[in-house]
Amino acid sequence: MPFKRADRVADLIKCEISDILLRQIRDPRLKSLTITEVKLTDDLRSAKLFFVEMGKDACDPQVMAGLEKAKGFVRKELGKRLQLRYVPEVHFMFDKSFAYGNHIEKLIAEIHRKEEIDAP
Repeated sequence: MPFKRADRVADLIKCEISDILLRQIRDPRLKSLTITEVKLTDDLRSAKLFFVEMGKDACDPQVMAGLEKAKGFVRKELGKRLQLRYVPEVHFMFDKSFAYGNHIEKLIAEIHRKEEIDAP
């Protein structure tokens, strides 16, 4: 089954946003961000950009403030790079799945440690 157009455009947006954050944004608060997923509506009007900050399980308010400040520039750059009739409205969202994954990994490691102690 072929992918929907929104899925293909979301992948393209993910690549372009990552490049914009890496090469063109000069805000030091945004240097350690990674875009993990882009969810685009079927009409291509709104995009949720999920991100994580490397090495952290929570979102720093300074990072969110930096993203809000850069939102207009990011959208303008997307408009230059993508050949779409409408540039989607971007909304940055912190990706909580990485923190949850780290929590599960710690619990499993603790279980293994307890099993090694209890084993004869």
